[in-house]
Amino acid sequence: MRPLSILLALLGLALPAFAQQAAPARPALTVLAYHDVRDDVRLNGDRDPDALSTDHLVAHFEWLKANGYHVVSLEQVVQASHGGTPLPKDAVLLTFDDGLESFYTRVYPLLRAYGYPAVQALVGSWMDMPDGKRMPYNGSDCDRSCFLTWDQVEEMHKSGLVEIASHTWGMHQGHDANPQGNLLPTAASLSYDEAAKHYETPNEYRTRLRADLEHSAAEIASHTGVRPRALAWPYGEYTRVGRDVAAEVGMRVTFSLSDNEPNLVPGRTIPRLLVSDNITANRLGWLMRHQLQVDATRTVQIDLDYVYDPDPAQQDRNLSKLLDRIKRMHPTDVWLQAYADPDGDGVADAVYFPNRHLPVRADLFSRVSWQLRTRAGVRVYAWMPVLAFRFPGGEKLPTLAGEPKPGGDHYRLAPYDPKVRATIGDVYEDLAMYTDTAGVLFSDDAYLRDTDNLGPWAKNTPAQNTQALIDFTQELVARMRPWRPQLLTARNIYARPILEPGAEAWFAQSLPAFNRAYGLTAVMAMPQLDKAPDRLGWYRRLVAAVKTTPGAMERTMFEFAAQDWRTHTPIPAGEIAARMRAVQALGARHIGYYPDDFLNDRPALDAIRPAISASDYPYPEPAR
Repeated sequence: MRPLSILLALLGLALPAFAQQAAPARPALTVLAYHDVRDDVRLNGDRDPDALSTDHLVAHFEWLKANGYHVVSLEQVVQASHGGTPLPKDAVLLTFDDGLESFYTRVYPLLRAYGYPAVQALVGSWMDMPDGKRMPYNGSDCDRSCFLTWDQVEEMHKSGLVEIASHTWGMHQGHDANPQGNLLPTAASLSYDEAAKHYETPNEYRTRLRADLEHSAAEIASHTGVRPRALAWPYGEYTRVGRDVAAEVGMRVTFSLSDNEPNLVPGRTIPRLLVSDNITANRLGWLMRHQLQVDATRTVQIDLDYVYDPDPAQQDRNLSKLLDRIKRMHPTDVWLQAYADPDGDGVADAVYFPNRHLPVRADLFSRVSWQLRTRAGVRVYAWMPVLAFRFPGGEKLPTLAGEPKPGGDHYRLAPYDPKVRATIGDVYEDLAMYTDTAGVLFSDDAYLRDTDNLGPWAKNTPAQNTQALIDFTQELVARMRPWRPQLLTARNIYARPILEPGAEAWFAQSLPAFNRAYGLTAVMAMPQLDKAPDRLGWYRRLVAAVKTTPGAMERTMFEFAAQDWRTHTPIPAGEIAARMRAVQALGARHIGYYPDDFLNDRPALDAIRPAISASDYPYPEPAR
């Protein structure tokens, strides 16, 4: 089943990821992902956001031909990835998902006319729908006639132009993935059994995927004589665990949805550019040529503690306020607290997701993250500490500086200790396993003082300690990637190591090193933390210091305080906006702020929205 509500929700997963290169460039291979092709697609407001009009598809093919692009087959891609004949310049692979009848009636004749090969990914359960059964599909009411017949599949396979791939047999849908019943992609998330109050185990997940993919492969082979070697993940979402299962049943080529550049390394999942909104040929050409450009980010950092309430009804009201505010504000990203910190000391005593080592204050992160992504259309990063954890029974774990003094440093575990590394790694792995998150933000507790108990790191140079902490965070990312292969990364950095490079010795932080290691470095543009005058000149000096690192402006976000940390009073939205405008005037592309008190409208929405919104017209709609 693919009802519109599920479809619109799951399509939120295809939001463009933060590009990892500093400037627009043409990828060696572009993979396009198409769906339905109809004669009656309207330019705006069509019931199916992925449908393309037949005349626009003809225009796409003509544009590719006229501009020197070379449409290649999957076989050519496979051969090139294994060291065979290289792909021609400006290679394009055409893929079509869902096994729709229009592929045979409208697309296939065009493929023959142009001599273009293509990949068609089938959903077996939709093709096997019994007579009389109907299902919603992208705003339509479909029966068996909406989809290809096996006779048509066999004919196209024999033509040599169409390679048949799997789109799973019955996993193109959402399933309950948390206690609140939120629907996440079936192929890319553990299921939750409400009756049994039980999450699927990793082994149960593997068994479920293997059964589905084996069913799909065997069915395709029974009609074509060939088991599929390619799999298009529904909604573009997958896990490395699932990818290993796919390889075991013979599907060693897998496709996702993303604007990242394809990496033709055997076993890697190949990203595809989703063709949607009945896009014109000129617009498609622009996207293909600017696929890798860095888009400006607008980030709001949220305390999940503000959403949580022991009263479920009040918690729902809090969540509704948050969703309404973020939807009206329209940033690109929300950095959402995944740990509980009601006393505000920055230490994780509990978390908001199931895990092996810490108390669960509430299994809430997955629900709020998914609601933000699907209802407000933003990317969500899980905001987590790196060293500031208090584990039950962990009193004997080594720390860097013991219990902090009031107003002093964080309580921080020693990152050089193997047990500390393994335990924190378990928590991060569980975060990835049980929640849906686009990225992870490493918080501001990841620093080292020269007065800390540095153990075996005491003989390191400041640069070596900086790299040692980076290596630890990369180890945590590696623990997450089996469940979140497309994970984005960001890390906080204090302003002082940027303004005073010698301060690396007191923080183990370096902007050039962070820019190399993470997708985004979030400099805390908060002079109050350094007891510096809060004047525009300070922010301008900070931008100038960032600019001394080549390429840093493309990968550095300036995060502003919405609260004066000395007086704990809100900063007026107008002042925050003025600081944002000042750094943007000097070339800053990425901006954000913290905290957002959505319960009390601080900063004031109408005042902060023009400064932080990613909308083209970020102003209130006129009253009706």
